[in-house]
Amino acid sequence: MPFFASKFQVLHLGSWFLTLNINVHMKILIVEDEPSLQELIRRTLERERYVVECASTYQSALRKIEDYEYDCILLDIMLPDGNGLLILEALKKMQKPDSVIIISANDALEDKIGGLELGADDYLAKPFHLAELIARIRSVIRRKQQDGNMAIETGNVKIYPDGFKVTVGDKDIDLNRKEYDILFYFANRSNRLINKHTLAEAVWGDHIDQVDNFDFIYAQIKNLRKKLKESGASIEIKAVYGIGYKLIIE
Repeated sequence: MPFFASKFQVLHLGSWFLTLNINVHMKILIVEDEPSLQELIRRTLERERYVVECASTYQSALRKIEDYEYDCILLDIMLPDGNGLLILEALKKMQKPDSVIIISANDALEDKIGGLELGADDYLAKPFHLAELIARIRSVIRRKQQDGNMAIETGNVKIYPDGFKVTVGDKDIDLNRKEYDILFYFANRSNRLINKHTLAEAVWGDHIDQVDNFDFIYAQIKNLRKKLKESGASIEIKAVYGIGYKLIIE
């Protein structure tokens, strides 16, 4: 069951990544000419509490960056009326600090190198995972704000989004991808009760409505709790009978 986005179709993954307070009033420009993809990315980011604007052409994008500043620009370089790389050149000439993530179906090495040399912060080739897109956005924004200090701390646990790494003290915890996803989802929701359906939709996506039970969640939570306990973590994901789970700091 693939969780990937293409030029013409994206499977929405819900709010897989954390909705942090820092997202509020963060402004993102989506430069994408494919309407359905643009709309789905927009709705996904708005659910993450970003302020979102959109442009479908090179000219409309250029007008927006001339008039406004953005915390992050998602830039498709294959636009109907021009090369999106020229947007990077324009930003450079205007000496604007906007972070840029190139999202493109063109995965050619020369385009990646060209985009990064012109000042892009990251390059994400289509098809892509929506959760990864959100992670990349948060990464480039926080890198600008915190000089690269990417660790999210909860109790004595540190989560490093850039490397999908989790540590307790100086010891790494070996988590599989879904265990990591679950922990990351809970990390800024301490003491908030999360029902199992909300958790399933956030981590596995909207298609979760097709399943008959939540045994897959129970198994992942059980393994995650065991690994946290064995590592000496000061946090615990507690079950609330008949409802869901909450992360507590001991």
